[in-house]
Amino acid sequence: MKRLEGKSALITGSARGIGRTFAEAYIREGATVAIADINFERAEHTASELGASAYALKIDVTDQTSIDQAIAAVDAKTGGIDILVNNAAHQMSFESLEEIPDEEWNKTFAVNISAMFFITKAALPHMKQGASIINTASINADVPNPSLLAYATTKGAIQNFTAGLAQLLAEKGIRANTVAPGPVWTPLIPASMPDEKVQQFGSQVPMKRPAQPCELAPVYVMLASSEASYVSGATVAVTGGKPIL
Repeated sequence: MKRLEGKSALITGSARGIGRTFAEAYIREGATVAIADINFERAEHTASELGASAYALKIDVTDQTSIDQAIAAVDAKTGGIDILVNNAAHQMSFESLEEIPDEEWNKTFAVNISAMFFITKAALPHMKQGASIINTASINADVPNPSLLAYATTKGAIQNFTAGLAQLLAEKGIRANTVAPGPVWTPLIPASMPDEKVQQFGSQVPMKRPAQPCELAPVYVMLASSEASYVSGATVAVTGGKPIL
């Protein structure tokens, strides 16, 4: 439908998983998309598969210099940023508080929430009225899984960060929203969970299955488009029937 015709998008963590799916959807709607990932070779591979409207960027979301270089590269390529999707994330599972290393706690906060602040702050000078910021949270923001304590805590912070950000940016005509996915089948799941939990993944929601990444993409397209011109500060749940507050 070309709802994003001529728009420039930056999606962190978009070389694979749900981020790649969002990039594909944005390209189909007419956007030019920066595939921004810490693994540049993977980003290049993804960009080559997605075609001329995609290009690869290396970004370490925990490093300010890397963030600044990525933002500058997008601006040089497209003359600004119309859509910013803060999607890069980190999670690991632990069964007790004592098992969580201090370094793991700090890394989860650095990747999942601190990076959103620094990336958004760096991108803002390159965004104009009508731009859209979409931050990926999780059902864990409202229904925290105790074995994902650090991850769930950051996802709650993302909701509050986005709600406040939407109010700060309203005068500029820039919208900010959160998407809260339920269980979604991505490479992160088998990489971060024990086998027995992987086997049961998604069974806890009313639909009794995890989402596929493509089932989230329409929400990200809508929030990026002018169809959502009066939607800001919202959390949109994509949870397979599981209510969130």
